[in-house]
Amino acid sequence: MTISVLIADDQAMVRAGFAAVLAAQPGIDVVGQAADGDEAVRLAHELRPDVVVMDVRMPGMNGIEATRALQTPPRSSDYVPRVLMLTTFDIDDYVYDALRAGASGFLLKDALPDEVARAVRVIAAGEALLAPSVTRRLIEDVARQAPPKPVDEHLLAGLTEREREVLVLIARGRSNHEIAAELFIAEQTVKTHVSKILAKLGLRDRVHAVVFAYDTGLVSPAR
Repeated sequence: MTISVLIADDQAMVRAGFAAVLAAQPGIDVVGQAADGDEAVRLAHELRPDVVVMDVRMPGMNGIEATRALQTPPRSSDYVPRVLMLTTFDIDDYVYDALRAGASGFLLKDALPDEVARAVRVIAAGEALLAPSVTRRLIEDVARQAPPKPVDEHLLAGLTEREREVLVLIARGRSNHEIAAELFIAEQTVKTHVSKILAKLGLRDRVHAVVFAYDTGLVSPAR
């Protein structure tokens, strides 16, 4: 199945570079390019790409605002694309806000061509993705920005004790392999727990599980 992609970046050379990289990949079709957030939202609804590759910082409507607009479509539309954010630095000031807006992953602008193609495929498949150098520092950044809160037991009531344990470890940046080792269970069992957690909480992917865990007070810098 071909993955359709829209690229949004205010720098023409960056847009052209990503378009060339992705267009050369089998199974990926670049259907459009946008120079700012407003154009990205308009073209996304017009072209309905599977993935929008979105720069965080753009004039006018920035990437975060555009992502939020795409994740909350009007009632007349059921179209909600996956958004892969582009960032210049391995921790961007806007990372946390972009995740809350609904972005499913981040990629550094200096990523290698194979990494760019892989990122698009991962996002299109419904998984979350962060550049490897971002992941651990993102967790720390979320912890710093989210003040300690009382645990919201109402929002967590549907989880089993084991699922709560797994969610805590996800929020602390553990991989499935690391979670399996820490809890002495099979990695496939961890995957099952993760799927159930996302389904029960109505979360799209693992990245948003991290945000949820801090927002509900399940995990905090003091824990």
